[in-house]
Amino acid sequence: MCFLFYLTIYIEELKKQDVMLRNNLTEITKNKIGTGLLIENDGYISMEEGDNKTLFKSVKKINESTENGDFYCPYPFVVSAVFQKFGIENANGRIYPEDILKKQVEIYQKNINEKRAYGEQNHPTETTIDLGRIAMNILELHWVGQTLVGKLEVITTPGFRKYGIVSTPGDSTANLLLQGLKVGVSSRGIGSVENRMGKYVVGDDFELICWDFVSDPSTPNAWVGKDEEELRPYFENTTKTGNVLSEKNNKIDEKFTKFDKWLNLND
Repeated sequence: MCFLFYLTIYIEELKKQDVMLRNNLTEITKNKIGTGLLIENDGYISMEEGDNKTLFKSVKKINESTENGDFYCPYPFVVSAVFQKFGIENANGRIYPEDILKKQVEIYQKNINEKRAYGEQNHPTETTIDLGRIAMNILELHWVGQTLVGKLEVITTPGFRKYGIVSTPGDSTANLLLQGLKVGVSSRGIGSVENRMGKYVVGDDFELICWDFVSDPSTPNAWVGKDEEELRPYFENTTKTGNVLSEKNNKIDEKFTKFDKWLNLND
């Protein structure tokens, strides 16, 4: 019994140390290698296209027609988004390989199923999610070619929905969207970045933490809209030609990886 007691204490202490180490990780900035916090400003919400535009107009019309200055906000406030892309160099100069990003998205699906796929407003420099800063909950994710798309709910309070009073990060984000402004969606994770033949590639130790609302995305053409059709112009080329080129690039990467391993074995 004593052994189990002290073993439990030891395991809990290791967990605490792991959390401390994770929270003290240094962010890996643009065009840098190393291991640490990886922050990618990857997506946008736009209320000016597709069904988002329809939603925006209907909300605006309701608010303009209400008497006594009453305020209206859709509830739940659900929008579609482009979250991230594999095999595409983002504004931070980093490329996420297909197998690595897809594996992490598959693992993240558990959070969605358990209704705890939370995200905050702005990127904190921590690897944990603060419940007091939650602004979104992701409802669904799926792949269209190289592009990860899905739906999220902007978390709002009754005070904002009824009176327009902003009291939480979710209220603040919703207020921006209802003003017709664009809001970014960005991933947060930990892992390593390697330089492979002049390209900064995320390593297979990458762990996805969440996505957050931000002001400036780093993944090219990653937007948030009301539905998938609205977002289609921002997807990567999924034609036969595009797929062939992608396959060729993957084969080249595989050859370089094998060559690197051969060099390491012969050092």
